[in-house]
Amino acid sequence: MTVQASNLQSEQMPDATGGSGGDAAKVAGQSPTKLAIGRFRHDKLSMISFVIVVVYMLAALAAPFLVKFGVLDPTTFHQNLTDPSTGGIPYGKLGGVSWHHPLGVEPATGRDVLSRLWYGVTFSLAIALSATMISIVVGAVLGIISGFSGGWIDSIIGRFIDLTLSFPVTLMLLALSAIGIQMVADVLPGSFSDPLPNGAYVVVVLGVFGWPGIARIIRGQVLTVREREFVDAAVLFGASKYRIYFKEILPNLWAPLLVTFTLTMPAYISAEAALSYLGVGIHPPTPTLGNILKGSINYSQADFFFFFTPAFLIMIIVVSFNLLGDGIRDALDPKTAR
Repeated sequence: MTVQASNLQSEQMPDATGGSGGDAAKVAGQSPTKLAIGRFRHDKLSMISFVIVVVYMLAALAAPFLVKFGVLDPTTFHQNLTDPSTGGIPYGKLGGVSWHHPLGVEPATGRDVLSRLWYGVTFSLAIALSATMISIVVGAVLGIISGFSGGWIDSIIGRFIDLTLSFPVTLMLLALSAIGIQMVADVLPGSFSDPLPNGAYVVVVLGVFGWPGIARIIRGQVLTVREREFVDAAVLFGASKYRIYFKEILPNLWAPLLVTFTLTMPAYISAEAALSYLGVGIHPPTPTLGNILKGSINYSQADFFFFFTPAFLIMIIVVSFNLLGDGIRDALDPKTAR
């Protein structure tokens, strides 16, 4: 009787690997990365933002090939589609929207707006991505060195960060644009007016002045990571500084670096548009989202659809990146609230 009662009791109790305890064991067996991915996938807003960002990336990568094969035509003039008597405003409604020009044509020139916006996404992405990578690499390296070393090295890097943040970035960028672009043009192939030197100048300025905030974030993370046991073990075994920095500490910083990347990208996309409005950056006829928006301002009343389209596209991209960054941050740290 005692054995039967014991067996009956064991059958009624939830098993650690099955029954009502199966779900708990399944969750407990997942890695933190899988748990974060699961939380992210259940956030509908973050998933929508992720899809938009992926489409934006794929469109930017595909645009040069579509231009090469003639699918997109961002440079051909169609002045027969514009009305000279109204200052070049396109014929028809919504800026000349038609089957052949789904987003209309550009006033005065008649160039296809869809082709120019699609091709402009490539250059805007190239500028924002390059500047973001420079900022993250410089900020991560200096943040790791500062946070791990401490002492006078931390003080020097900290004062260097303060000095960099004290510069009026926009004013310096405008004041030094002629000299800076010419210096870049002397190094890179192309003339002063070519898109490569102008774009490279914007990338360098955004990257050089964008790393201090990232360095401070990484330094704060390193102050916690350096107290972990695996770092102490690496130091006791005589590991080099390079291995400690980039083999032991850096792999544990991928979460804040990923969130920082998704939040820095939209800031630089907006910065490219603002700098194009101020006359710094890639100039037409090479399209970017910034210089297309700048050119559309002159027609904001006569052809509002032409003005609205690039502004709406920039808004969608920036908001999607920001929401994606918030979603990744919440998935990695579920204790934080959006």
